[in-house]
Amino acid sequence: MFVTKLNLELASKLLNDLKSQGFEISKPQYTIFSAKKKGLNCTLYESGKLMVQGKETPQFMEFYLEPEILGTFDYSYADLQLDTSGRIGIDEAGKGDFFGPLCIAGVYAEGDAISELKSAGVRDSKNMTEKNIFKLAKEIRKRCEVTVVRMNPLKYNELYGKFKNLNHLLAWGHATAIENLVSKTGCKNVIIDQFAAEQVVIGALKKKKLEVNLTQRHRGEEDLVVAAASILAREAFVTELDKLSKQWEMTLPKGASRQVVKAGVDFLRRFGKEKLSGVAKSHFKTYQDVIEESI
Repeated sequence: MFVTKLNLELASKLLNDLKSQGFEISKPQYTIFSAKKKGLNCTLYESGKLMVQGKETPQFMEFYLEPEILGTFDYSYADLQLDTSGRIGIDEAGKGDFFGPLCIAGVYAEGDAISELKSAGVRDSKNMTEKNIFKLAKEIRKRCEVTVVRMNPLKYNELYGKFKNLNHLLAWGHATAIENLVSKTGCKNVIIDQFAAEQVVIGALKKKKLEVNLTQRHRGEEDLVVAAASILAREAFVTELDKLSKQWEMTLPKGASRQVVKAGVDFLRRFGKEKLSGVAKSHFKTYQDVIEESI
């Protein structure tokens, strides 16, 4: 599937061209037109969104849509623009979840491995099902050097008590993952999803006497290697949360919603306050909500 934004001044030319190519034209709601023929569906929405899908998409893109309409070749020759330079990507999962660990993953990839990550479908884990996350995590491990820093709730709460600040705890975890992969690979080029002021992570690296070329980027998961790290971090978080649920024979939900508060109250009443710190992050406001509602 291919999706892009089209200048609507080109809509008439596109429509006429598709008619001449034998497409069947219809006009579903909110579209300017939808054009179909065997193996291909091309829909232009009133917003200017153009969506092309079907098994014939590659040929349609390369020989018509890109040269005649778009004037770019981002789809057909995407690999020519793909950054395959060796680098380390870091991302985390579990930061906003009351139950379960904080997991920070790192991935090192270069050259063909990066192209293979793209071909495998690696992208930001927030846009993926858990089934696909687990499937892709296996592929990432086959192709890349990886590391995962897992902070189970007891360890997390201990470290939070030391750092007194979530961003500094995250920075320590990121620096630890970076340290692990620099040691394994010798690579000094690092990209992370920026979560705090730049100096926070830089300071954590200095404490470990690590000198790297660090890029901190908002929406860092747009980088393929950071996206791979996001998948491993999410896989680790889900795996550890499932283990805790099985250990305590109750479902510990993700997030920090009302459902989570109810589960926390249930856990507290069944197992006590001391045990709650072994499954949950005690500095969350949710923790106080659970305590108050359990009385």
